[in-house]
Amino acid sequence: MMTYKETLFFVGKCLTITYEEENRKIVEQKIIDKTVDWDSIVKLSTAHYVFPALYCNLKRADFLQYLPNDLVEYMEYITNLNRERNQQIIEQAKEINELLLTNNITPIFLKGTGNLLEGLYEDISERMVGDIDFIISPKEYEKTISILHQNNYSPVVELKYDFPSFKHYPRIQHPNKIAGVEIHKQMVIKDYSNEFNYNYIKNKIQQIGNVNVLSYSDQLCLSIIAKQINDDGLFFNDIALRNAYDVFLLSKKTIAKNSFNKFKKLKSPLNTFLALCYVSFGNINSLDFHTNKHTQYCINLFLKILNDNNYRQKHYAKQKKSRYFKSRFKIFYQSIYDNKIRFWLFKRLTDKEFKKQLKNLD
Repeated sequence: MMTYKETLFFVGKCLTITYEEENRKIVEQKIIDKTVDWDSIVKLSTAHYVFPALYCNLKRADFLQYLPNDLVEYMEYITNLNRERNQQIIEQAKEINELLLTNNITPIFLKGTGNLLEGLYEDISERMVGDIDFIISPKEYEKTISILHQNNYSPVVELKYDFPSFKHYPRIQHPNKIAGVEIHKQMVIKDYSNEFNYNYIKNKIQQIGNVNVLSYSDQLCLSIIAKQINDDGLFFNDIALRNAYDVFLLSKKTIAKNSFNKFKKLKSPLNTFLALCYVSFGNINSLDFHTNKHTQYCINLFLKILNDNNYRQKHYAKQKKSRYFKSRFKIFYQSIYDNKIRFWLFKRLTDKEFKKQLKNLD
């Protein structure tokens, strides 16, 4: 039986064996010695959305011969499904790109979809993608929304009152397409948006054919930001292997720790996540980070969280509760000076039908 820490670190090493020979040897020996708890591996890699990436790396290393046949068949089945889905996402993203370019709007594709379009992965099945995310010039934001609505895209959830989103328009979908779409005007929450925004990334974009994606360094930053900032990873002091795997692959194309040197507020949380990647993947040189007292404290806390199941559960519960109350307080505070949020909050508290809609979403 493998501990949670052993499972996480083993999966982390597996995700690097295409590039890292030392980790390849460690993984192979552990598999040959039959000390791998495959049930735990499947559970954790699935929870972290890296199950197909795990399979692809084991296959490239020719390690599938050591695995149980039923496990290999299951991994192959899931990976094939994801490959088919990603092919459809790529086609959908290209259609959106053509539509917007025809209307003199240049979308810049973000996160998983951007990575697929640029060819970051050896096999497109490696990345599990939820939505198609892209950012456009702020002056083209309203026009973009209108164009997609005119082309049969509609809200995924029809709410009577939408919460005024700072980052992106509420998720939309097409009845004949596989993925939801998020039209971004920002990529990070408001507290950090003055450092990482459209103006910061627009002059460094890569053009692949007629498709635009972020530069490698900006992709790496956004891969961390998505977990560390937008999803509160900073407070939980944990890691998301899907994001970490993207960071690892991008660290082969740009110097990771130099990607966020220009930032002030963002530099420390991004460096901390890079440090956790370095530890989780087995001290890989391309994931080298800026060493300081804060990062060492976070590494020690991270290891403590991994080593102690009871502490991990209490830590997560405490942080989840704290984030819940802070987010509610933030909404009340913002409503003092933001008319749109104040209107939404008033309807949230007084409109019975709207309250029922929100309850059903929960």
